[in-house]
Amino acid sequence: MDFDIITYALPFLLIGAKTTLLIAVFGIVLGFPLGILTGLGRGSKNKVVRTVCDVYCAVFRGTPMLVQIFVIYYGLAQVGFIRHTPVLWWLIGDGLHAAILAVILNTGAYTAEIFRTAFLSLPKGLIEAAEACGMSPWVVFKRVKFPLALRQALPAYSSEAAIIVKESSLASTITVLEITGYSKRLMSETFAIMDIFIISALLYLAMNVVALTALKLLERRLSFIR
Repeated sequence: MDFDIITYALPFLLIGAKTTLLIAVFGIVLGFPLGILTGLGRGSKNKVVRTVCDVYCAVFRGTPMLVQIFVIYYGLAQVGFIRHTPVLWWLIGDGLHAAILAVILNTGAYTAEIFRTAFLSLPKGLIEAAEACGMSPWVVFKRVKFPLALRQALPAYSSEAAIIVKESSLASTITVLEITGYSKRLMSETFAIMDIFIISALLYLAMNVVALTALKLLERRLSFIR
């Protein structure tokens, strides 16, 4: 690798890394509770709620995220109501905001499936015992269902967190300058394709190592809580 290329490209890629982290953090912070609520909705006794959640998951798990980003950024921008509604246009009209929204909706659907499976795996006898003690549904969820489901879901969710970081690269397709966006620009300037993308890969790898290590430590900590 050319050291001059590295010293020239790295500052730009680090700026892009900040945007990548921003997309990933919003995806995790907002997509996680969305996924839990949707997972609960898929197990709801209310048919309307269950159907809405099932359709949402089917759409976002059954279509490529690249298509979802294009529909949100280019497709919804053609809707007059959205263009004339300040809040909605703020979400759709900016490439970064549209990318974050797409990541949140996409990961929310996958997280919902992870937690739906986790909730279904809970011992029914334990839940019935909690209810027999006079606990309200909210207390049962807070003290029994959610802690146990979180333990069950964390290994699978760790993979989803890594996917969020990697899928943030698709934001470059709508002119967002994150790591991949800057990599494409630097590639066209320097023609050092291998050098640029090796550095980019190392940045993505570093982010995922940190994220996976943090989740692994959380998983280990929860395994000792009884």
